[in-house]
Amino acid sequence: MLVFLGFLMVAVFMYLILSKRATPVVGLILVPVAFGLFAGAGADLGDMIVDGVTDLAPTAALLFFAIIFFGIMIDVGLFDPLVRLVLRLVRDDPARLVVGTAVLAMVVSLDGDGSTTFIITTSAMLPLYLKLRVSPVVLTVVAGLSNATMNIIPWGGPTVRAASALGLSPSDVFVPMIPSLLVGLVVVLGFALHLGVMERRRLGKLVWTAEPVLAGAGRGGSTGAGRSGSRGTGSGSGPDATCDETGGFVAGLDPTRATLRPRLLPFNALLTVALLVVLGLDILPIPVLFMIAAGLALAVNFPSVSEQSEAIVRHSSSIVSVVAMVFAAAVLTGVFQGTGMVEEMAQWLTGAIPDALGPYLAVITGVLSIPFTFFMTNDAFYFGVLPVLAETAAQYGIEPVEMARASITGQPVHMQSPLVPAILLLVTLAGVQLADHHRKVLWRATLVSLTMLAVGILLGQIPLG
Repeated sequence: MLVFLGFLMVAVFMYLILSKRATPVVGLILVPVAFGLFAGAGADLGDMIVDGVTDLAPTAALLFFAIIFFGIMIDVGLFDPLVRLVLRLVRDDPARLVVGTAVLAMVVSLDGDGSTTFIITTSAMLPLYLKLRVSPVVLTVVAGLSNATMNIIPWGGPTVRAASALGLSPSDVFVPMIPSLLVGLVVVLGFALHLGVMERRRLGKLVWTAEPVLAGAGRGGSTGAGRSGSRGTGSGSGPDATCDETGGFVAGLDPTRATLRPRLLPFNALLTVALLVVLGLDILPIPVLFMIAAGLALAVNFPSVSEQSEAIVRHSSSIVSVVAMVFAAAVLTGVFQGTGMVEEMAQWLTGAIPDALGPYLAVITGVLSIPFTFFMTNDAFYFGVLPVLAETAAQYGIEPVEMARASITGQPVHMQSPLVPAILLLVTLAGVQLADHHRKVLWRATLVSLTMLAVGILLGQIPLG
């Protein structure tokens, strides 16, 4: 019964989200509560949800202060030179813009933190998408795919979890998978180029009439391709549409804004670099790092209490949207864990695999990692499901390290899950609905995962049987 309820709960949730019959926050709260009651949780439902909230509270704190910190860095002008540089490189070509987004997201993803990647990528690129009238959904798809593929780096999380669950060295799991990672990134760049060319054909060539004016990251709004931050003299759909650069952009990176602090640029740059370095060294918990960094950024750039309050309020809409979805996701994870659905689904899955397929368990694990890591947290999959599969696979001569390698190939899909706070942050900052993002990204992410799995098989890092 728990297995049936678990799969049905996921199906109902995904239907409500993709059909836009409920917002992610409503779906993440009400669907698990209803199924938790059906599962007989009763009065224990409250404790289950509180446990889920407790587990995700550090993540909520991380996103809260990360948005404040990088929001301040955007306000004071730290990323303005980067935006100008990218603007000079892409000019009026949507294809170059989309490919540039992929490359930027891949480079920034080297820090291993998806939230940081999406904040920097969105703040740098979304103004250009608005200028060129390229759909922000394209931005979320490309940035999401780039970061998700890079997520298998050892300090990104899943590789360490897989290694820890099976008592392995992360390097033994990751290093042989580098060719798979590189091919996966090439596939992502191919998708980016294709999406960019499609947008170029849809929009035609835009000719700017004045020096570009920087705009800021989105605060919500339409996700349609026609969303624009400028008043155009043409529709943008013809070959010679012309846009007036002087009007109507979303506030945020206006070069004349009062929040600019050019004299403090060295301090802000040093603070940001120091934050990323310490983050990589894993000296302090990430939420604590961002708390300290946000406090320093507020105190130095906005000394007065009123300025500090205004700085926080400026980014309050993004904070509320993201943190609300994180705590709502805690309801789903709490019910999944508390009712025992996760364990029962894992046991059912392993029992449903016929003995004849035993020699192919590594490949099966790679395929199963795609849906399973989407519907459950990495911790639940790598510490709950993977050890069971690995123990069974050992009876057929498959090494634990080979099972671990196969298990991380599903990460391109996992990172698109509504249970991943970083993707919720991305769609919020870009003003894109999660359903629109999923429609374009899920099949592409699945192809990237299968490609990485296939390369691992061809190179012998993952046994075929």
